[in-house]
Amino acid sequence: MSEKGKIRVGITQGDINGIGYEIIFKTFENPEMFDICTPIIFGSPKAAAYHRKALEMDIPYNAIEKVTDAQAGKLNIINCNNDELRIELGSSDAEAGQAAFQALEKAVEAYKNGEIDALVTAPIDKSAIQCEEFQFPGHTEYLQECSDDGDKALMILCSNELRVAVATSHLALRDIPAAITPELLEEKITILNESLKKDFNIDAPKIAVLSLNPHAGDNGLLGKEEIEIITPTIRKMNDGGIFCYGPFAADGFMGSGKYDQFDAILAMYHDQGLAPLKALAMNSGINFTAGLSIIRTSPAHGVAYDIAGQGVADENSFRQAIYAAIDIMRNRKFYADARRNPLRKLYFEKRDDSNRLNLQQADQD
Repeated sequence: MSEKGKIRVGITQGDINGIGYEIIFKTFENPEMFDICTPIIFGSPKAAAYHRKALEMDIPYNAIEKVTDAQAGKLNIINCNNDELRIELGSSDAEAGQAAFQALEKAVEAYKNGEIDALVTAPIDKSAIQCEEFQFPGHTEYLQECSDDGDKALMILCSNELRVAVATSHLALRDIPAAITPELLEEKITILNESLKKDFNIDAPKIAVLSLNPHAGDNGLLGKEEIEIITPTIRKMNDGGIFCYGPFAADGFMGSGKYDQFDAILAMYHDQGLAPLKALAMNSGINFTAGLSIIRTSPAHGVAYDIAGQGVADENSFRQAIYAAIDIMRNRKFYADARRNPLRKLYFEKRDDSNRLNLQQADQD
């Protein structure tokens, strides 16, 4: 936090040929946003100026050299790119991908140095950003690699209606069955359970686990993963004190609205979980990277090349990502503070108390 206690939110510019700057500008057109955080964009003042002109927006920003120069009440931008940066709205371009990576790299470095409190990433083009330093299918995997403590990341998509985590995130469909192992499911369920407690302030979370195969495998007719892997893992996690249920056939589970009965869902693969969430909350859902010390959120949509520069992008998902990052930061602090100095145990277990009383009676006799 800054000296005045204002939360510093680092924001990466994302792909400069997409809608990143538009949704950032539209979000901070509302002056009330500056009451809850000090925003610091890791990007390019030149790119910002280009988008501001193309969108005919009159939002001011403050160009700074380092995070400590950021001013509360202003939209601050740190230059991470070459001044000769070329912008071609609506185009997938390696130079734009490199600019997105440079911004992300510096933002992560700032987080590790304690200069920002949370990170919100604008959308990237996952193909354009590929380079020697970034050979990952997305932000989630890159941030896990950047983690200094070896923690594992979990992608959670959130909205007002539901929270959906994915056991396998950016993985080709043909590779998913082999990836679904008891070890993987145990890891993901454990991370999800801990995140629900720590990041979302839910004391005893209830987790629904979806099946891999249609109709939950139909008792082995359509696949045996439910019988041999998913169901035994669910039983094991329950025996360990985690409340998880299933496996549920995804279509019936979502279609019946049964998700209302649970705090989160673990889907087996990307589209199984994200398709229904985006159908329900495309413009309000957010992506959260759970399991890591870094707090990172993003809007639930992509670069939207088809509408870049047209001024029609909906900024609500990005705004919700900022709200979520701040809420998660506060929830983590509350969780840590509540457990920092636990009270010393001042009572006897019933069986011990009974034995103690029996001994006392024997001494008196």
